[in-house]
Amino acid sequence: MTADQTASFIYLVLLGAVIALSHLVANRGNLGRVARQAALWGLIFLGAVAVVGLWPTIRDTVMPRQTVLADGRQITVPMSADGHFYLILDLNGVPVRFVVDTGATDMVLSAADATRIGLDPARLIYSGRAMTANGMVETAPVRIATVAIGPILDQGLRAVVNRGDLSESLLGMSYLRRFSRLEITEGQLLLER
Repeated sequence: MTADQTASFIYLVLLGAVIALSHLVANRGNLGRVARQAALWGLIFLGAVAVVGLWPTIRDTVMPRQTVLADGRQITVPMSADGHFYLILDLNGVPVRFVVDTGATDMVLSAADATRIGLDPARLIYSGRAMTANGMVETAPVRIATVAIGPILDQGLRAVVNRGDLSESLLGMSYLRRFSRLEITEGQLLLER
């Protein structure tokens, strides 16, 4: 914690102690009721902390992820709450989350994801240009040694690294057209080879 955060924390603890003490003094005739209310608020607070701490686990249970069917030829992806489809591919053995974007031509990696899979964005040659919703961005062509989703494995695929401020990598048509079937129905994306 920084010095400012520590000072803020001490201030809040002292403020809370003053409020609690004033409440106790004002209700000294009903200490049993005050203790019950304090216990109830303590449990509410602990419950909120537990929900925040367990949210990633709860989210994964409530919102299912992509499924590769047993034959390995079919993948189903549920629509996310934000209306997008997210697909996790292993690039060079590293899981990378993509937004499925049928309007994108290429598989587009953010600088952060490029770094995670072993590329150095600072050493790439940004010779390409792409028009995005945020305007023109520079792109660097790369080859990805392995791209896998379940048992489906592709090697030596072309992609581009985006020099702009891209929060998530985009899975465009250069990868999606490798599937013989791409269908969106009943809130699910179906990909089949």
